[in-house]
Amino acid sequence: MRTKYNRILLKLSGESLAAGSGHGIDTDRLNAYAMQIKEIVESGVEVAIVIGGGNIFRGLSGASRGFDRVKGDQMGMLATVINSLALSSALNAIGQGARVFTAINMFPIGEHYSKWRAIDALRAEEVAIISGGTGNPFFTTDTGSALRAVEVEADVMLKGTRVDGIYTADPEKDPSATKFSEISYDEVYTRGLKVMDLTATALCKENRMPIIVFDMDTPGNLRKVVQGEPIGTLVY
Repeated sequence: MRTKYNRILLKLSGESLAAGSGHGIDTDRLNAYAMQIKEIVESGVEVAIVIGGGNIFRGLSGASRGFDRVKGDQMGMLATVINSLALSSALNAIGQGARVFTAINMFPIGEHYSKWRAIDALRAEEVAIISGGTGNPFFTTDTGSALRAVEVEADVMLKGTRVDGIYTADPEKDPSATKFSEISYDEVYTRGLKVMDLTATALCKENRMPIIVFDMDTPGNLRKVVQGEPIGTLVY
């Protein structure tokens, strides 16, 4: 299989791991993701992954319910570690090597993250699952994804979602919404589109990190994206 990208950073949402239940981890969805990831690693693509934690705990919503914001964000970081461990277990179960890195030292749960260790894992054909966000409160996992994509020198950041790209409005609420095949960082900002938070978008723009937003829930889509098929929306 010929691929367009040699090294990618794949961002997955925690909610996507919950499938239809909205919380927890759906093992069928987890295993389906693992199979898609293994397929592209076997084709020669180096894969780093960042997963959100919204299926377990979201710091910002916790703060709205009275949690201290810093503690709430730290709880969210721990939620991303749980999801990362689950994905690494699913990958290991099907024979795909994976290493979990944590932004905060949590040995032996995961290896303390460094760019160099993560790249070593990628070159060894292991999936580098980078958890704990940036290790700091007030930053989302989108920002963590953008940061890690730049750090590990990925060719592209792939954002796997439940919709097949970026639309003029929420297609689940507005049936007249139309899809962009590509859109600039600046237009995402001026239109107020909720692709990622502004910090993440600005970081990708500053470092010329392209983003592709695509539907990860359809089996085979990840392979299509890394082969360069025009599915999803390119942000440039």
